[in-house]
Amino acid sequence: MEANREKYAADISTIKEAHERIKPYIHITPVLTSESLNIISGRSLFFKCECFQKGGAFKFRGACNAVLSLDPEQAAKGVVTHSSGNHAAALSLAAKMQGIPAYIVVPKGAPQCKVDNVIRYGGKVIWSESTMSSRETVASKVLQETGSVLIHPYNDGRIISGQGTIALELLEQIQEIDAIVVPISGGGLISGVALAAKSIKPSIRIVAAEPKGADDAAQSKVAGKIITLPVTNTIADGLRASLGDLTWPVVRDLVDDVITLEDCEIIEAMRMCYEILKVSIEPSGAIGLAAVLSNSFRSNPSLSDCKNIGIVLSGGNVDLGSLWASFKSSE
Repeated sequence: MEANREKYAADISTIKEAHERIKPYIHITPVLTSESLNIISGRSLFFKCECFQKGGAFKFRGACNAVLSLDPEQAAKGVVTHSSGNHAAALSLAAKMQGIPAYIVVPKGAPQCKVDNVIRYGGKVIWSESTMSSRETVASKVLQETGSVLIHPYNDGRIISGQGTIALELLEQIQEIDAIVVPISGGGLISGVALAAKSIKPSIRIVAAEPKGADDAAQSKVAGKIITLPVTNTIADGLRASLGDLTWPVVRDLVDDVITLEDCEIIEAMRMCYEILKVSIEPSGAIGLAAVLSNSFRSNPSLSDCKNIGIVLSGGNVDLGSLWASFKSSE
């Protein structure tokens, strides 16, 4: 790890610094367990509940770290990002707490509950088309007009460091964890978790959970380079982004495996979170449990010795109308 430091956008020291910086503002989220889910999975599962984080998702950690890292002159002009939901709300909340403006480029079709969160936290919503190119073009225009600072949803060292604080907490709360299962999209969360966890406990396994309809990380790992998908198709709206040039090296080097899941498996895991754990989880947040219950995970020889599994429940901002429809369609 020491030799690799220069390659990565964050490391254990920037993650520890981030934790000190954001600790007065974030929730130290609880770890839940369920004997029923332990029996079903055949492992001991420890759920890190970022659904209880401020803003309803882990994204507040990175956004808070990024905003607090700005110098006063930069901060005064505000921040801008493009996001379909949780990062948008998190950045709006972090900016509001510091009394600075947040300009949020939101793609059409984003879940209404997540757009409502942005507005609730005082973010200024600017709409774009759903494509990444449209999101980036509109964000660039806002940058030019306002002089604000771009805070990328995941391809930013400050964001990666903030997200990595989850692993610091989890490994302090439950020392015996030997694998952590993390949702993957743009890679900010899993990069931070991997960098922190492997520095603290080098033997730990880091497993990515990804929808089959947006499996660019799985394809990238096989190809040895970033693969970008022309279209994605998954109920997990928070897992449709592509890896960035700062997150890919960490995913390439430190993520031990990628488990891909069908939407029906994700929906079933959501149902279990509601019915057994009694927590409100969005599809992206439930995918870690879906991965652990999958045949791919159970039959993977490299994971057979992992008995104590940390699962990041990444967020709970679910559109209830869509949720009921998904449950009905899966019956």
